[in-house]
Amino acid sequence: MPDGADKKPSRIQQRNRGLILDAALDVFSKHGYRGATLDQIAEAAGLSKPNILYYFDGKEEIHVTLLNQLMETWLDPLVTLDPDGDPLQEILGYVQRKLDMARDLPRESRLFAGEILQGAPRMAPHLVTDLQPLFDEKCAVIRAWMEKGALATVDPRHLIFSIWATTQHYADFDAQVQVLLRDDPDRHGGAAEYLATMFTKLLRP
Repeated sequence: MPDGADKKPSRIQQRNRGLILDAALDVFSKHGYRGATLDQIAEAAGLSKPNILYYFDGKEEIHVTLLNQLMETWLDPLVTLDPDGDPLQEILGYVQRKLDMARDLPRESRLFAGEILQGAPRMAPHLVTDLQPLFDEKCAVIRAWMEKGALATVDPRHLIFSIWATTQHYADFDAQVQVLLRDDPDRHGGAAEYLATMFTKLLRP
């Protein structure tokens, strides 16, 4: 950013940053970090490349900004898992929240997946400082439920992994899902019913 960037951005500056980030989210989710270019982002935003570089130093800064914005949203469904709630309903609620994210935030899901597939070069600090302690905390909650007999005993870590895999699939592999479920207008409704049945059968003591 140029001199004076510490001043409160104007409405136009806020609008342009929003346009750039939204366009970049679309480009990164389609082409990945390596395949995306500033020219593509500029075209999608309806701005010139020099205008993009007025607001951001380059492609990496835009990508990191998007990842930073995404992390809190990405963790929220797991944060909401309530140790004092009904164990099975809490797990099923978590599954539904993750499925809702796959439906409502498919670009964000693919952005996150693309970063992880590359080895998390820009998100690794967040995984260590934000995700890991939350993951460990919620695994301990689930393990305590199992020890009390409220849930069938499985490995809580792999349970969470399987929830991620079965819900994020509908965003990350959306093109495939659309082809294979082309005659099903309620793809996510069907997924919700199936996953609730599957995890209920797995976890009911």
